[in-house]
Amino acid sequence: MILREEKITKAIIERYYEKFIENLNQDVVIAGAGPAGLTTAYYLAKKGYKVSVFERKLSIGGGMWGGGMMFNEIVVSGEGKQILDEFDIDSRKYDEDYYTADSIEAVTTICSKTVKSGVKIFNCISVEDVMVDKTGVCGVVINWSPTELAGLHVDPLSIRSKYVVEATGHPLELLKILENKVDDKLFTKTGKIVGERSMNAEIGEKTVVENTKEVFKNVFVVGMAANAAFGANRMGPIFGGMLLSGKKCAELLDKKLKENKKIGGLEIID
Repeated sequence: MILREEKITKAIIERYYEKFIENLNQDVVIAGAGPAGLTTAYYLAKKGYKVSVFERKLSIGGGMWGGGMMFNEIVVSGEGKQILDEFDIDSRKYDEDYYTADSIEAVTTICSKTVKSGVKIFNCISVEDVMVDKTGVCGVVINWSPTELAGLHVDPLSIRSKYVVEATGHPLELLKILENKVDDKLFTKTGKIVGERSMNAEIGEKTVVENTKEVFKNVFVVGMAANAAFGANRMGPIFGGMLLSGKKCAELLDKKLKENKKIGGLEIID
């Protein structure tokens, strides 16, 4: 057998083209492939929804890769450990309600099981804008991340979806777009991004789940982005709240999608 370089190129282009075309209309689009975004995607896909994730970086997994200050161990509480167990990620008890796990195993396992569940992840793609209609946000506008970094003027493409999830973490890239470009207010106490507060792991772990909710019409916020949006504390290298936030977000979206189907709400037409 002779391997031909142009055939390798053709295979990559054709297969990527197929995958991209199949994901132009979604139930849910998630901006950001950190642990909260991936967990949201995983639980939604397990329920049969069509979900895609767009990550601006080459790598996926967000801040979980580095553990705490590049010590590649993470900490979760007992509640968070239940989700690690669900993903079949090894963990060890450190103290009462403190469990540690290898961050590399955690990220790679979550990523793998999310993809295996049917989620399509597109890396090196940034969400640079949103689409809006009378119902609220109805999709995202995307472009290659290297295009943005190089400062090139290249027109983007768009992906339609019933719901969008802001999972970009501390930067709140998606909500900043909404704040700057859309007239309606966010569902926060100020109508704008409140901004994250200083580190407090105990408070941050609780509020990251509490703040996982709809933040704008058809837009949900998850993970650290939830605390940053609603003005709660960061929690540092403890990740149970991130995973629990992702699971809650999937449950909320499942309820919304079922309600839409029941009452004949907005349907995406292929």
